[in-house]
Amino acid sequence: MRLFFLLSRFPYPLEKGDKLRAFHQLRILSKHHEVFLCALHEDELEQSWIDEVKKYCTELETIRISKFNQIVNLGFSVFGLEPLQVAYFYQSSAQNRVNECIARWKPKVIYCQLLRTAKYVKTIGSIPKIIDFQDAFSKGIERRLETDPWYWKPILNSELKRLNRFEQQLFNQFDHCTIISEQDRAQLPFDQRNDVTIVRNGVELDDFKPSSEAKTVDVLFAGNMGYPPNVEAAVFLEKEVMPLVRLQIPSAKLMLAGARPDQKVKDLKTELTEVTGWVDDIRNCYAKAKVFVAPMMIGTGLQNKLLEAMAMRVPCVTSTLANNALKATPETEILIGGSVQEYAQHIIYLLQNPAKAEELAKAGHEMVTEHFSWEGATKPLLDILKKYD
Repeated sequence: MRLFFLLSRFPYPLEKGDKLRAFHQLRILSKHHEVFLCALHEDELEQSWIDEVKKYCTELETIRISKFNQIVNLGFSVFGLEPLQVAYFYQSSAQNRVNECIARWKPKVIYCQLLRTAKYVKTIGSIPKIIDFQDAFSKGIERRLETDPWYWKPILNSELKRLNRFEQQLFNQFDHCTIISEQDRAQLPFDQRNDVTIVRNGVELDDFKPSSEAKTVDVLFAGNMGYPPNVEAAVFLEKEVMPLVRLQIPSAKLMLAGARPDQKVKDLKTELTEVTGWVDDIRNCYAKAKVFVAPMMIGTGLQNKLLEAMAMRVPCVTSTLANNALKATPETEILIGGSVQEYAQHIIYLLQNPAKAEELAKAGHEMVTEHFSWEGATKPLLDILKKYD
């Protein structure tokens, strides 16, 4: 079947969660369908990235959007009703290119990732359309209202109202909607939320495997270090949790690994705390780690970082918020922190009891291996597409 796949970012390299999800879905979908990929992008693309993605496309179209026009659109959108991020990613010149692609490729189904792409196709009524919400964006904004500085609150309040309205509109305008977890689905702002299909994230089990490398890092946190929930988690870990850990283990080393570190993250660097910035292969960081900690307090969706760490058999500590999507068994497959003291106690326990840490890591690895392959995770999406095959 001819499938038109529309993305708001080029799905490579894999340093963001939406790109990781898009790339692996593309890889799986291409085994069953002709995939015509159309990807917006803001910066120059390296040829090696294009070559990697082309392996899984029948045809590939990339559309660069103007940063100047993005800023202009944001200015005008203040007086409109659409979410700011929709305005940020929408440009009329890109719309013309999308229209040309659809006319040329004649797809049987359209699949869009994230609500920011929806405006490009939402008025098309002749072709079945699927929208991947991925996360409950409105809930993510609601949580930021509790943590962001006061001067952001008027903008966030406005964006929350727009997102609530827009997510409901998309449910009505698209033939099918998908989302990453039951937790996110329950937080969608409309009554028909249970009609949204769960399509989880997975982990590439052939790539993320247990390593025998020497463990030189006591605590690891990884992710896009410019993403606000990750920035907050990194600051919390270094400023509040690690001081308690170091009272008992003075030499405990923390690694904060990931691309585009915010200045707040860069400022955390000390003799005992490493801020890596971009790493060519994140598996090297997991391989060195004795404990992986993801103290997520805001944000939505299923945390790929936890799947990757558990697949590499690293014992993990996280929040109830993050585990609600993962559904690992507390105390058996993962440890849950609810306060600074609990996070510190869990880390100290795992570092001082390597046999218990290995038991936890082994159980987490088995859980991820059984339930989170990309092939299994993508099956509900493939089942939706079968209806039109």
